[in-house]
Amino acid sequence: MKKLCYSMCLVLLMAGWLDQPVFAQQQSAGMWKLNRTASHEGLSSPVGMAYDAGGNLYVANWSAGTVMRFTPTGERTVFASGLSGPSGLAVSAKGDVYVTSYNEDLVWRFTPNGDKTVFVRGLATPAGLFFDARGRLLIANRRTNQILAASPDGKVEIAAEGLQTPVGAVELANGDLLVSNIAGGISLVSGGKKSRMVNTELGSPGPGIVTAGADAVYVVDYGGTTVSRVDRQGVRTVIADGLSSPVGLAVAPDGSLMVATWGANAAFQIRRP
Repeated sequence: MKKLCYSMCLVLLMAGWLDQPVFAQQQSAGMWKLNRTASHEGLSSPVGMAYDAGGNLYVANWSAGTVMRFTPTGERTVFASGLSGPSGLAVSAKGDVYVTSYNEDLVWRFTPNGDKTVFVRGLATPAGLFFDARGRLLIANRRTNQILAASPDGKVEIAAEGLQTPVGAVELANGDLLVSNIAGGISLVSGGKKSRMVNTELGSPGPGIVTAGADAVYVVDYGGTTVSRVDRQGVRTVIADGLSSPVGLAVAPDGSLMVATWGANAAFQIRRP
């Protein structure tokens, strides 16, 4: 059985061997406020995270094989269990919860009340998920170095290729993509399916990548301790530091960020300055 932690450790070593140029320099800015008291504890290798329209937070617990749901008041329930390697997670406009199986190479779809069906099969170690403006589900298909796009009826096409172990992707306002490659930095996909690297400063960009305005993303550094803002030119601004292997990331209804770490098996809130 494939082990996500083993794979991530392996690519961290690979990333250290890659002698790639740095395309953009980190810029300093006012740091956001990281609440060092965990908002949600007792997680189990959390990866994908997302909020629904009601403010409920869903977290994919990779090693426990569960999806947890936290209400706005902090009440905790098991939304789904018995899953094999749940990793990426996204919530549709209808409230359906989509979860990738890193081990079974598929995407599950859950109704808001927890009914489960298989949405897409035949993937290759799928990781992060994101809905684009057309309602397609973007899937980071790690083993094939592609971003796939699945339409609501489950039809799959290639949205981007030629990446370096992609684990997350976000669509920008103009339709371009910014992609986190766990072994190869941040890539921009513009004007077609081919990608180009725009930033290689992060130790190992993780699946936690979310929209930061029209032309940038917030992204975790699983190989480091930071959450950063990276724009389409590759300019990076650290907004929070001191996290232990951050992996998951979600934008909360109030505009703050929720970040989950493997080091603490917990989720922490980051607020704007």
